[in-house]
Amino acid sequence: MIEQIILSDSVSLLNFPVIRIDLWTIIISLGNLLILFLLVKKFLFKPVQKIFDQRKAEVDEVYKEANDAKVAAEADKKYYEERRADAQVEADAIVKKATDQAKRTGEEIVDEAKAEAKALKDKAEREIAQEKTKAINEAKDEIASISVQIAEKIVNRELNEKDQEQFVNRFVDELGENE
Repeated sequence: MIEQIILSDSVSLLNFPVIRIDLWTIIISLGNLLILFLLVKKFLFKPVQKIFDQRKAEVDEVYKEANDAKVAAEADKKYYEERRADAQVEADAIVKKATDQAKRTGEEIVDEAKAEAKALKDKAEREIAQEKTKAINEAKDEIASISVQIAEKIVNRELNEKDQEQFVNRFVDELGENE
């Protein structure tokens, strides 16, 4: 009996088509699919696409800002390198100018020192000449006074040749000692 039921059910299933093509079912299914597609497109794809476009715009903006910052950084780097080079040139010029000024100042100091030394030397030579003249004048005065003394002694006593030679030698010796 159970076997008959199973067999009868299987036979009835064979008579009943499981898949059948019904045009209205296909049209309604396609319509439902189209409506579902349009709803998904309107409420899902467009907002998602809009979000993607916004994100893409944000990323593009970030890339643009990064590129602009890179260009600005390169320009700043170039500017500061030029400024550094200019500063180096200026520093070299200042050092050269200071060195030249120091040389000129040194030369002026040396020239002044030479001039002062020459002035002191000239003054010393003048003083030496004055002292020499003074010494000569004193020697002349002394010679004159000695001559007067000798003349007085000669007058007071008669001298012979030998005494006269002794007086002259003594006179010369006294002159040598005074100088």
